[in-house]
Amino acid sequence: MASRSDGAESRIKIAASTLCDDTRSLTAEIRRSLNMIKEIAVDLERRNESKKVKSLENMVAELLDSYEDSMHHASAIESVANNYQLGTELTDFEKLLETEFLNIKSAVTRENHPLMRQFREAIWNVHHAGQPMPGEEQEDIVMTSTQCNILNITCPLSGKPVTELAEPVRSAECKHVYEKKDVMHHISSHRGQVKCPVAACPKSLRAQRVVCDPVLLVEIEEMRSMNRQNANVIEDFTDLNESDTEQL
Repeated sequence: MASRSDGAESRIKIAASTLCDDTRSLTAEIRRSLNMIKEIAVDLERRNESKKVKSLENMVAELLDSYEDSMHHASAIESVANNYQLGTELTDFEKLLETEFLNIKSAVTRENHPLMRQFREAIWNVHHAGQPMPGEEQEDIVMTSTQCNILNITCPLSGKPVTELAEPVRSAECKHVYEKKDVMHHISSHRGQVKCPVAACPKSLRAQRVVCDPVLLVEIEEMRSMNRQNANVIEDFTDLNESDTEQL
């Protein structure tokens, strides 16, 4: 009976893993679409076609709903698969997934979503680079423009910036990012399970739970883009301060 139970649970986890991969691939494609729309909107803003820019902003808002739902569905599938135990009665997986989805779903709205914030900032910077957006202070420009879902900017094992990792992977447990060969060696040297090396992180690392999902690659490319934009903003801000000093 135990072997049958283990076999059933194993098949469910394999099926869930495949479904999660497909869902995360969809999430990554939505994220790429959002970036593409942002680039088009920036070009339109340069041509002062504000009505078209506003139309694209509305499109971004709608896509964000699909993006969030896709991420939460993937997390719900993974959670149900990891916690599932075969019982004597038939399992209503649809109900289980729906309950888990509602538990995971965040309170992030379209208006306060980081990706909407980044879209509006990109449009604002077309004509107001180096200036704070309405409601912000000058010193907040760089800090607020670096919002992303990557928790650590360097690999805690190799010390390399996340944007320069050859094979980036992310822990499914704590979401920290590492260089693959370094974290795999770290895990194997501790006999298969070890605490995450990020300071104060209580989670453990397991080889099968450290993966490179499609969304991570998109997020790293976004981080590279934001780093370039922030460098330009800092340069513009520095030039502005130097100009003010000369006038004095």
